[in-house]
Amino acid sequence: MTNFKTHKEALTSYSVKELNESIGLLLSRGFAPKFILKATVSKSQIKKGHLWLTLTDGKASVDGVAWSSTIKSLKFLPKADDGVVIIGKLNFWESQARISVQVFDIRASISTVLKKFEIVKLKLFKEGLIDDSLRRKLPKYPHSIGILTSSPSSALADMLRTAKERWPLTKLYIIPIPVQGNNESELKTILSKLRKNKLGLDSIIIARGGGNREDLMLFDNEIIAREIATFPIPVITGIGHEDDLTVSDLVSDHRSATPTAAIVDLLPSRENEKNNFLQNKKILNDYFRLFVQNKKNYLNTKKSFFQSHSPRLLIKNQRTKLNYIFQLLDVLSPNKWLKRGFALITDESGNSIYSIKDVKEKDKLLVQLFDGKITTEVDSLNYDKI
Repeated sequence: MTNFKTHKEALTSYSVKELNESIGLLLSRGFAPKFILKATVSKSQIKKGHLWLTLTDGKASVDGVAWSSTIKSLKFLPKADDGVVIIGKLNFWESQARISVQVFDIRASISTVLKKFEIVKLKLFKEGLIDDSLRRKLPKYPHSIGILTSSPSSALADMLRTAKERWPLTKLYIIPIPVQGNNESELKTILSKLRKNKLGLDSIIIARGGGNREDLMLFDNEIIAREIATFPIPVITGIGHEDDLTVSDLVSDHRSATPTAAIVDLLPSRENEKNNFLQNKKILNDYFRLFVQNKKNYLNTKKSFFQSHSPRLLIKNQRTKLNYIFQLLDVLSPNKWLKRGFALITDESGNSIYSIKDVKEKDKLLVQLFDGKITTEVDSLNYDKI
């Protein structure tokens, strides 16, 4: 290093290596060891296992790199035109005096998430896969269900606790799945195997606990959405928070606000069912009591009818009626009048004589008395004065 003066100033002399080393030293001392960078990816490619990026904000650009050891832990691999949020640090290659951003973590920006959501949503809507009329009814009393979520997780613990409280009769199959990152192939494989339904499931729940909307991109994936839309049994989604909406929610048979809400929506409440059972039991008891009482009243009515129309009673009534007629006939019998001193008078032809006008002198008459008959002849006719 040689010092010399020019224009009355002392200048420091560097070799290229020394200059680059000094620049690197200044950057390491004066710049944050880690920082957050918001940018758009203008170029993305993997070379020799490393991810190389060109990042821009429209006014300037910088290179970025995620080493192969870091790529394994990344949950999102960006493509060109994706908006990203990066956690990184500056790398300075002294041999080339070149700066790049070393990526430790990278996530899609919310604008990218919503853009992909809208693209897939519009595509599936045009194909008719997003349609409320396609939504199937959930089973009322599911015998067995599959819970697809990360395991272990707090979301799964809450779901299992809620399921036990609500309806412990339902058999639960816990099926671990990835719930974020570029894992659509793994999730598709799991869903494809479940399509055969060898477990005899009545329904499945796809669940993921809360998080940033960017973490739910897996459920905006077109491949996963198609699997859910054409799944052979009802699918319930409980993904993220109540305000989060993914494409998977749109194609499922039922969308719940949270994973725990999905269990509540699918399984009946044993307390409600118990109360319904007791109420129905009371209704049935009241119905059978009324039914038996009505039948009893009906039988009593029939009994009274048959008693009032029994042959013995009919014969008795007829006998009483006949006795009455006999008594009446006896009272009105001519013999009764004859015994009282009355007589029955007829002419020779047997015609009854009611008036003196019916006879004339010399007519032969027959007089019927109580104990015999008298034959007589009319000597004279004496008319009563009126």
